[in-house]
Amino acid sequence: MIDKEVVNQLNNKAAKLGIGTNKVGGHNLFDGLNDQDGYDLVKEALDSNIQMIDTAFMYGLGRSEEIIGDVLQNYTRENVKIATKAAQDPNNDLQINNSPAFLTQAVDDALTRLKTDYIDLFYIHFPDDVTPKDEAVAALTKLKQAGKIKAVGVSNFSLEQIKEANKEGGVDFVEDHYNLVDREAETKLWPYLKENNIRFVPYFPLASGLLTGKYRPDDGNKFKQFSADQFSKIMTGLDAVKQIADHHQATVAQTVLAWYIKNPDIAVVIPGARQPQQVADNVATLKVDLTDDDYQTIDRLFNNI
Repeated sequence: MIDKEVVNQLNNKAAKLGIGTNKVGGHNLFDGLNDQDGYDLVKEALDSNIQMIDTAFMYGLGRSEEIIGDVLQNYTRENVKIATKAAQDPNNDLQINNSPAFLTQAVDDALTRLKTDYIDLFYIHFPDDVTPKDEAVAALTKLKQAGKIKAVGVSNFSLEQIKEANKEGGVDFVEDHYNLVDREAETKLWPYLKENNIRFVPYFPLASGLLTGKYRPDDGNKFKQFSADQFSKIMTGLDAVKQIADHHQATVAQTVLAWYIKNPDIAVVIPGARQPQQVADNVATLKVDLTDDDYQTIDRLFNNI
């Protein structure tokens, strides 16, 4: 069963806006990062009452967790939900590892870096090719029973892998790629997740900046995953979103994030940020109160990309 405390915290509007922190300490993923910016960013998030911070070992090979753990010492732990992930084995050239022994050690290591005695949500970051997924989840379930983690998640798992992982009903959350221009999860994953009371967390909610409204119709060559016709439809959709955004005195990005927040099938949205001001901009999303008509319009505009 899903930890009721976690679910209750995710059921109100404010709790549905978190932050992704791959740019906090993620020096192995991004050039030119500054640790102080990471500290300031996490502090801005917590000062703004963001309640979910999403991180992972792979973000800086533990550095993101360390920075978050440092900042966390000056805040009330119970007011913050921490989600982290592991799968890349630091003792084996970062090869993906889902073995019970690895995951058990990974949780203990994450607890040390985060300087806390429990993790609200722990994901298996990627599936490996050898470990039975139900055995991997069973190891995390033991840690949940021991109080080290409060909820169990899997990330980047196929539907078949999710089903295997959830044989004993131990999966609480699934995190996967989803946004307005990539909605496969709605048909591939959501029916099973709903049936089994598993909550969904999307990553890349702004589609690597595409859904911020900063790109123009002649920028299609920057997004080669879309055909010319698809990109044209996206640009047309974003023009309409801009009108809705203007009505709410918001940005396109804030309006798109507000759509996810209003979506009952999404547990929490975790846009990333590099600078504290971007966190403040994301938090302003909570002032955007989309009407049902706004929601349905945006849904319809991006339903057949």
